[in-house]
Amino acid sequence: MDPAKPLWAGQSKLPRLPVPPLQDTAAKYLKSVRPLLSDKEFAETTKAVQDFIKPGGVGHTLQQRLEQRSKEHVSWLADWWFSYAYMGYRDPIVINVSYFYVIRDDKLRTTQVARAASLVKGALAYRNLINSGDVQPEMQRGNAMDSRQYAFVFNASRVPRLPEDVCKVADPAQHQFIVAVRNNQYFKVPVLTNDGKELSTPDLEVQLQRVIDLAGSKKTASIGVLSADHRDVWAKNYEKLRAISPVNGASLDAIEESIFVLCLDNESPVTREECARSAWHGDATSRYYDKHSQIIVWENGKAAFMGEHSMIDATPTAKLVDWVADQIYHNKLSHGTASPVASLQNPVKLEFVLNGELESAVAQSQKAFNELVGKHEVAVLASYAYGKNLVKKMGVSPDALAQMAMQLAFFRMHGVGCATYETANTRKFDEGRTETCRTFSDQSKKWTASMADPTIPVKVKGQLCRAAIDAHVAYMNDALEGHGVDRHLLGLRLILKPDEPKPTIFTDPTYTKSSHWRLSTSQIPNDHFEGYGWGEVVPDGYGIAYMIKNDSLHFNVASLKPMQPHRLKAFIEEALFDIRDILLATAPPPKAKI
Repeated sequence: MDPAKPLWAGQSKLPRLPVPPLQDTAAKYLKSVRPLLSDKEFAETTKAVQDFIKPGGVGHTLQQRLEQRSKEHVSWLADWWFSYAYMGYRDPIVINVSYFYVIRDDKLRTTQVARAASLVKGALAYRNLINSGDVQPEMQRGNAMDSRQYAFVFNASRVPRLPEDVCKVADPAQHQFIVAVRNNQYFKVPVLTNDGKELSTPDLEVQLQRVIDLAGSKKTASIGVLSADHRDVWAKNYEKLRAISPVNGASLDAIEESIFVLCLDNESPVTREECARSAWHGDATSRYYDKHSQIIVWENGKAAFMGEHSMIDATPTAKLVDWVADQIYHNKLSHGTASPVASLQNPVKLEFVLNGELESAVAQSQKAFNELVGKHEVAVLASYAYGKNLVKKMGVSPDALAQMAMQLAFFRMHGVGCATYETANTRKFDEGRTETCRTFSDQSKKWTASMADPTIPVKVKGQLCRAAIDAHVAYMNDALEGHGVDRHLLGLRLILKPDEPKPTIFTDPTYTKSSHWRLSTSQIPNDHFEGYGWGEVVPDGYGIAYMIKNDSLHFNVASLKPMQPHRLKAFIEEALFDIRDILLATAPPPKAKI
């Protein structure tokens, strides 16, 4: 990390993630759970919280330990979060952890090879900027954000282990190749010529066509399917793969150490839902789900990105894809000229030796994968009725408006409100990741109920909606400053010693109920994306990724089939119109021009 370079210039100045005052978190927790509880439940939870924070209580002991840990670590949370949220998570990462972006079409490059070559070239250019430290750091409210995650975008992979996974990072200078996948087969594709020059876009077109030709039309058993399974199952099969033959070890090393994986799919999705499903999970045979970065290009030239979440939150990879798309669409990318064909290093097929046991394991993993994705459904809403420009005229936060649309939609569909998670980025702190913004509040509960009452005037409904929006913005501001509820309570729970009993605050049913995220939501503002999404986090919930553009609002609703995501999508669309009407009716007058 060279502090003279833009990417790292502010790194040493980043503050540490704070440990919030115990009393503040307790009060905020009680306020956040109130709309979920009956009076009796709330009284019981209040007693549990008061016992926890009383003078001389266990809460103060745990708080002191956490404050001491904060002095001894760059981030008191980072190691725990890495293990608790990601590497120790054992369910399949596809559907449950992986995320995707569908990239806007390139009207000049409509064939698979041309589109793929340009995206690879753009990604290599961005990698060069990361390696040199010349990428501009992400900013939040005028402050540089932590850039550590950029070290894991390229040449990095999750690796299955028992009892928890690890991360593998390769030296970028020594690993100048990508891995391309076609018809279940993996190919090592060098990105340098024989004399060490980076391949041009025309060179990459030659190389990728070679991959397609080498792969032919016959599919083989795919080891990528194994990476879709339960992490313990995959970890055991991974060790068996390596033990059977050094050929397997070399091939796995190549995939893990490659710059990224390029998936050259032979299907052609067209609709938003088709693209979302293929980007979200595909058929498992043409992916390697542990790889941090995968670029997907379909037969018809459409494209997407798939990310593995353990070491990287969505914003660094969104910035990567956005930068590449912007360079291509605005003709800013230097594509280079064709090199002599003789100077191009041939792609090499990565071979795998499978015995009967592993062939059976591939079949079992494929069956488990098919069952998992078969239980799911996705619905995509692209509403062009209005977007950020009109929302600003309403005098409210565009993000908070989108959150209220989801609150109202859920209430109309299910008749109740629910615990709602929105991602709050805490990368203004060193080794920062995320905090939870708890959207469901007394104010949003009161407002959504008012929308079902025709006797309440529009003006009052608008005022109630604005109060709910204000409550959401206030909580989000606290969360962005590291003063949310969830990470602090997690830290207090994890710092308990193994032989110590759990305090009542953590055994109280409210603790689980208030983090049962039936709505798990997050947004990325990006004009180059046509889709963005991931899966639900609880069986009776939804994963909703949304994008707020200048003149449109986009929602990707994913869930298990019984939750009927297409119905929730329809309710969101209806809610957007209703919110527009009540907020415009109560909008502040435009400021006078001086």
